[in-house]
Amino acid sequence: MAIAQPYLLFLGDAPDQLAAKTADGVAQWRREGCVGQLRLPGCKADLGLPDLTVAAAAAQGARTLIIGVANRGGKISELWQETILDALDRGMDIASGLHNRLSDQPALRERAAALGRTLHDVRHPSQSFDVASGLRRAGKRLLTVGTDCSVGKMFTALALEKELRRRGHKADFRATGQTGILIAGGGVSVDAVVADFISGATEWLSPANDPDHWDLVEGQGSLYHLSYAGVSLGLLHGAQPDALVLCSVPGRPHMRGLPGRPLPSLKDCLALNETMARMANPDARIVGIALNTSALRESEAEATLKATADQLGLPTVDPVRTGVAPIVDHLLAS
Repeated sequence: MAIAQPYLLFLGDAPDQLAAKTADGVAQWRREGCVGQLRLPGCKADLGLPDLTVAAAAAQGARTLIIGVANRGGKISELWQETILDALDRGMDIASGLHNRLSDQPALRERAAALGRTLHDVRHPSQSFDVASGLRRAGKRLLTVGTDCSVGKMFTALALEKELRRRGHKADFRATGQTGILIAGGGVSVDAVVADFISGATEWLSPANDPDHWDLVEGQGSLYHLSYAGVSLGLLHGAQPDALVLCSVPGRPHMRGLPGRPLPSLKDCLALNETMARMANPDARIVGIALNTSALRESEAEATLKATADQLGLPTVDPVRTGVAPIVDHLLAS
């Protein structure tokens, strides 16, 4: 799917900032593509963007209303319907990463069809994919992988894209999850693809390109996570990565959603991901470690990053605290 910019970010009646994390991600990484935010009475989230009505946003050229807030159960709230219909009437498409489909709401579906607007349900791929060919293709690819879910794989891939572009290199972030798709304006939510076609969808997402072009492919899950390893492996084989960056959260007590199951060591996770990646690309290699040290004090974070770099012999960063320049240095030099 390709989602038209600029965006109007809809925060609805979000009870707190975390409920608007999807919009938060879009505002952080694609601020230049957002005309403003729309908040209903009682909204407790704020992105620091101009507060606009639908009419004002349309006048400023907004082309898509992004549903950037999540509620319990991922439903399209009845409270939001009037705003969404107004946006359709004023020429906008609608995009949502919620579990409930926009296209399953009769009023929205009928109004969009009558007006020729598009409803983007980014969790649900709108096309079919072939099985993977396994054939090598031109261009370079980096895939972020992890010791667990929710360890910073999307953030790291976006930070790498930004740093490569800052240095004048050709680079594109390739989104594989709903928030990433809304940030990038396109992509494939691979966790909604039938298992046999995950690698093929990843090949489609990251096609042949110029020899010096880097695709930064957003990773999902972990090879060690018993719930999501299938998606992780499909991405490794479909991306055929030249480079991998391993992401983790120091001190996390157990795998997300799996109490009592500890995270693997960085060394073991690094080795397994390289082994699986080399089935598709014999030259695949880990080029860096990205740690989310947000739970650590500054001194603790510095010590953890240094100890990890010394132990593994790889540049180790926190993409928020330190940036990713050392990983890019190593990537381009190797």
